[in-house]
Amino acid sequence: MAVINIGGVTEDVITADEFPLEKAREALKNETIAILGYGVQGPAQALNLRDNGFPVIVGQLESDKTCWDKALADGFVPGKTLFTIEEAARRGTIIQYLLSDAGQMATWPSVKKCLNKGDALYFSHGFSIVYKEQTKIVPPADVDVILVAPKGSGRNVRLNFLDGSGINSSYAVFQDYTGRAKERTLALGIAIGSGYLFPTTFAEEVYSDLTGERGVLMGCLAGIMEAQYNLFRKHGHSPSEAFNETVEELTQSLIRLVGENGMDWMYANCSATAQRGALDWKGPFRDAVAPVFDKLYESVVSGKETERVLKTNSAPDYRQKLDKELEEMRNMEMWQAGAVIRSLRPERRNK
Repeated sequence: MAVINIGGVTEDVITADEFPLEKAREALKNETIAILGYGVQGPAQALNLRDNGFPVIVGQLESDKTCWDKALADGFVPGKTLFTIEEAARRGTIIQYLLSDAGQMATWPSVKKCLNKGDALYFSHGFSIVYKEQTKIVPPADVDVILVAPKGSGRNVRLNFLDGSGINSSYAVFQDYTGRAKERTLALGIAIGSGYLFPTTFAEEVYSDLTGERGVLMGCLAGIMEAQYNLFRKHGHSPSEAFNETVEELTQSLIRLVGENGMDWMYANCSATAQRGALDWKGPFRDAVAPVFDKLYESVVSGKETERVLKTNSAPDYRQKLDKELEEMRNMEMWQAGAVIRSLRPERRNK
């Protein structure tokens, strides 16, 4: 276990140096890992585990042809490594419950009946356990309940694994029946290719995750991009100029520097005019959005956000409504401009 100190706060983190892949293989040598759900996180975690030499089976609704066909294309074989949700849960000793939150709620009664004494029920999100009053997911007392939550999309969990970098993940133990829950958790975190593992709780994970994706990671990011793009267009700037100054420069230049060396380094390596302006305006933007973040966090902790998510995602016409919302976003001038500008990047023109 490595100890890091950040601003006087000490954290214990786990890397492959402290818990190498060989130790993970030894810890899980008698386990059968069942991935339930082949949608977002399922494919990445299943393929990373398989590539690292762990026995993996997949459980998927055959009626969901898109996910079923994807599992087939990835080499999982019906009756051997690809099963129904219930059959995979019955065969597994570690059940990685990677269906959507609404999907977990819908399938829980049948999955619960398949759990055996000593199994591990694994989540990559604290949602179902923390909001059990809404989801009705209460695990039996004779199983381990554990969490490994990669801090990235399923796509990047896979891509980072393939390039050897890994995605950082948080981990938690909610229920330790076997006395091996933490060992199982850390082994699985290393086995799916995590860059490093840091401890959390189910509640802290879901509060930070739901706030983050509604905030800086997605909701806030899209909102402020739209606001700046619309401002430029209102003042007569062309779509190309508005998009380049709002999105392209951020994603293709500046955010890469932040990721590699930090915000302070990026500030230190831009023009003096940009430095001064950014430093002067950072505070007003922070203060303007702070009340929105307070309201957002309260909505997450109170369960209002999850109540809306479950109600919306469980509706029979959810997919049609979602497709309509995404189509509206796709057809905005801002993202139409983005599609054209991305096509002009040298690596695409030269293909």
